[in-house]
Amino acid sequence: MADILLTAVINKSIEIAANLLVQEGTRLYWLEEDIDWLQREMRHIRSYVDNAKAKKVGGDSSVNNLLKDIQQLAGDVEDLLDEFLPKIQQSNKFICCLKTVSFADEFAMEIEKIKRRVADIDRVRTTYNITDTSNNDDDCIPLDRRRLFLHADETEVIGLEDDFNTLKAKLLDQDLPYGVVSIVGMPGLGKTTLAKKLYGHVRHQFECSGLVYVSQQPRAGEILIDIAKQVGLTEKERKENMENNLRSLLKIKRYVILLDDIWDVEIWDDLKLVLPECDSKIGSRIIITSRNSNVGRYIGGDFSIHVLQPLVSENSFELFTKKIFTFDNNNNWANASPDLVNIGRSIVGRCGGIPLAIVVTAGMLRARERTERAWNRVLESMGHKIQDGCGKVLGLSYNDLPIALRPCFLYFGLYPEDHEIRAFDLTNMWIAEKLIIVNSGNRREAEDLAEDFLNDLVSRNLIQVAKRTYDGRISSCRIHDLLHSLCVVLGKESNFFHTEHNVFSDPGNVARLRRITFYSNNVMNEFFRSNPKPKKLRALFCFTEDPSIFSQMTHLDFKLLQILVVVMPRKYLGYVSIPNKLGNMSCLRYLRLKGLMFGELPYSVVKFKCLESLNTRMSYISVPSGVWELKQLSHLHCRDLSASNGCFSISPFSPNNMYSLPNNLQTLMGLNGKFFQPRLLHQLINLRKLGIIEASDSTIKILSVSSTVPTMLTSTLEVLKLNFSGHTREQINLSSYQNIVKLHFLDLQTMPNNSEAFPPNLVKLTLGRLAVDDHLLTVLEKLPKLRILKMYLCTHKDTKMNISGVASNFPQLQGLDFLRPWE
Repeated sequence: MADILLTAVINKSIEIAANLLVQEGTRLYWLEEDIDWLQREMRHIRSYVDNAKAKKVGGDSSVNNLLKDIQQLAGDVEDLLDEFLPKIQQSNKFICCLKTVSFADEFAMEIEKIKRRVADIDRVRTTYNITDTSNNDDDCIPLDRRRLFLHADETEVIGLEDDFNTLKAKLLDQDLPYGVVSIVGMPGLGKTTLAKKLYGHVRHQFECSGLVYVSQQPRAGEILIDIAKQVGLTEKERKENMENNLRSLLKIKRYVILLDDIWDVEIWDDLKLVLPECDSKIGSRIIITSRNSNVGRYIGGDFSIHVLQPLVSENSFELFTKKIFTFDNNNNWANASPDLVNIGRSIVGRCGGIPLAIVVTAGMLRARERTERAWNRVLESMGHKIQDGCGKVLGLSYNDLPIALRPCFLYFGLYPEDHEIRAFDLTNMWIAEKLIIVNSGNRREAEDLAEDFLNDLVSRNLIQVAKRTYDGRISSCRIHDLLHSLCVVLGKESNFFHTEHNVFSDPGNVARLRRITFYSNNVMNEFFRSNPKPKKLRALFCFTEDPSIFSQMTHLDFKLLQILVVVMPRKYLGYVSIPNKLGNMSCLRYLRLKGLMFGELPYSVVKFKCLESLNTRMSYISVPSGVWELKQLSHLHCRDLSASNGCFSISPFSPNNMYSLPNNLQTLMGLNGKFFQPRLLHQLINLRKLGIIEASDSTIKILSVSSTVPTMLTSTLEVLKLNFSGHTREQINLSSYQNIVKLHFLDLQTMPNNSEAFPPNLVKLTLGRLAVDDHLLTVLEKLPKLRILKMYLCTHKDTKMNISGVASNFPQLQGLDFLRPWE
């Protein structure tokens, strides 16, 4: 797992070289050579690590030990860069050059130490003959259980009957585009089993057929030879001009071919040069299985995709029963106690509907006595047992990830099982931790790349989409418990993160901790009471209900902490005291507080010079005025940014008494309308999302008068949420906001009289606590691009609301959500 740390080092060294050293001019020019050396050396070491993995998997302990040394080296280099970055950022022309020289010399000395350690690792590698890290023995082909399974007779399908019938109908449809059926889904769902049954059921309806295992490291020549044998090419035809002979045969014969376990599109690009098109009148077909939906989409288009889902509970228990009673003639629970049946159902529930997990667990139970005590012991240790049994299969998907995606995937393990994770939060944490790096340094570009990463994980069926936004983007997501366990195992193994369950397993862990997550008060309190020194901690997640978390944190050295997430369950309600010393976390980039907790952040947050995201909106924690001094701040979510907590200091007699807002600010949610002024808009040059509470006629005037709104804002703003308080007489006009696609009105008494007053590209409109009449509906019907309309706690004078209109009304409406008020 050293590759993750090495990538982090490379990313951060690139950032220093590209951004910070340039800003500092010539005063730090002598560091460029060290930074360049560090970057080059880490790239070479990462290449070595990639090559060494195969030998490590093969059980070579010497390589394994060497990789541990490299991992520790990479971690120390990352620590050095993280300590060095703030010093560079704080260095400016007003600081004495002697101070700059001091920490620059200190950095240079540390680099010399790193060079000596690199040389020592190379000495160990050569002294103990750890030089050949690649396995080029092409004649040595290991036993492949997956290949053997593909040709085994077993095609038992339980719980997938509906999938089978759907796929069969699609496969035999004469109008099937491209003649391809793609079965995709996360590992362990039974894609191959289902594909084998489908292939076996239809193959007699074709003139020739073949099934081949493609694998992660495919060889096109071997695959084509395998197909040629099965479809009937003679030995002579296979030896002489095999590709042309195979293509000629398949052009005149109706064939069906199953390509199992395709990992990427490159192998298909090679195979399709020989395999003729399937959408001809002959009616040939290709069945593929893949863990990556994009592979299926590339080969057969969207219509070919069939995403396999986990089994429902009853089908899961049916499969479990079948495997438990494999050697029993009666094949039922007749002789089992009700308690044993209940334990069995609990065990099945822990498998999460994944057939592979069910089969593995049933295999473990068959080797034990059929007693409640024996089964309960399996139930108690199921997380580790299932992971051990399924680890190799699941691990293949992880190993197939590009290096840049691996830490992003592991990040899901920091959340509790079955936790719904907001995509916005997740991607901003990736960016904050420099897991996402773009050479331009542009945040918008980094966020787009982070979204691409998340979509890639979804396409690989490693992550499940929980909700989507109005435009089809991922709003929230989950990870299956089995893959969550994989993240936890890999996270601990690589020291990427630890959970509360394994933080005490190794006394040396605490000093090396980089990320930790707590789910219970007792373990968290024990950790803090043990007086740990987690000086390398980058991220702290607390999903607990103990408000003392903040006071306990003040006793620790968190100088490298970048992510702090505190989520308290709804059952907690009370005041929390956040001490001033919290401001010692000078590297903090992401802070999120959620729960029914009251209090305020101390003014010392002004020390969070690196802070990029601050979210207290789902709590009652107020923020101080110092928040405006945080020039790196991009996203600010609060419940109420108002004068009650000193967040603004505005006086009509002192026009310059307001803080200069951060130029990077893209999200500002919870701004109190009392302090919303035209001059505020001229500072929000990059704002994309704006939320105003206690909006009034004054707010409407400011937003509606084009002369007071800078052109920059009308071209960048995409989301506007207005919660009104009191009676309003002014009519809002947002026609100049070309890019607003999402609009939210709450308690607005005076709605626009015509559709031209709405943003011209509005896609989603939410109305709350509003009296809806026929005239308003007539206005809304004419919005040309409206796709989603939500009305909650709204009233209407009639018992029925008619929105049918004529065919030209609501031209693009796709969704209507209407929640009636309380009666």
